[in-house]
Amino acid sequence: MGRPTMEAVAALVAEAARQELTPRFRQVARAHKADGSVVTEADTAMERRVREALAERWPDIPFLGEEMAPEAQRALLAGASGRFWCLDPLDGTSNFASGIPFFAVSLALVEEGVPVLGVVHDPAREETFAAVRGGGATLDGAPLAAPPAPPLERCIALVDLKRLEPALAARLAAERPYASQRSFGSVALDWCWIAAGRGHVYVHGRQRIWDFAAGSLILAEAGGRSCTLAGEPVFRATLEGRSAVAALDRGLYEAWTRWLGVPAKGDGSG
Repeated sequence: MGRPTMEAVAALVAEAARQELTPRFRQVARAHKADGSVVTEADTAMERRVREALAERWPDIPFLGEEMAPEAQRALLAGASGRFWCLDPLDGTSNFASGIPFFAVSLALVEEGVPVLGVVHDPAREETFAAVRGGGATLDGAPLAAPPAPPLERCIALVDLKRLEPALAARLAAERPYASQRSFGSVALDWCWIAAGRGHVYVHGRQRIWDFAAGSLILAEAGGRSCTLAGEPVFRATLEGRSAVAALDRGLYEAWTRWLGVPAKGDGSG
């Protein structure tokens, strides 16, 4: 069927969300995984639908999904021949199950250890963020570039306090280097909203590969910068959780990482 294109993948994800997520919003019961995280029927139905659609179009590309068994996820990462799909079928499941309209589908194509195509679809707003490595980012098909960033003291920060080390969380709460802080509950949309200038700086203590694979690419292609709290690139093809620090542009990234005490190991361009 040829190489996947951003347009074809975005259309596939949006159609699957219309069929599997939108009809279930505010109508599903929740359960809990072994790690305490929430899962619903919508998560598994969406993952099955996207996996089948991808296999029909591009049967030669392996698939990694959040709802797969951990042993299957590990086997996929160990055996993938340099290329695989990475899906979070419903990022923001707690919001979805509670009737809060802030959740998304995140799908990335990973090749040779880096995301090369990413799509994040927001069914509640019918918005689709997408990017191709080296080809820029888009929002609903129009070019997406980060707007000019304010100084750190006038920024809106997207911060997940509960997953940060207590000392850093306490310092952020006490010193507040930014103007105001938000936490919306969807990592994939956090990345995209920074890329669109709906927030300016970001810090999160622990997210998984399906949370950041697409969003980190979209931010980078929109002109944003990111790294871990250790100063490393965020993306790594592993099941281990990764911290994330991000900002709208290079100047703000330098100010934000300096305040956080992140070691300088690169320019954050991904």
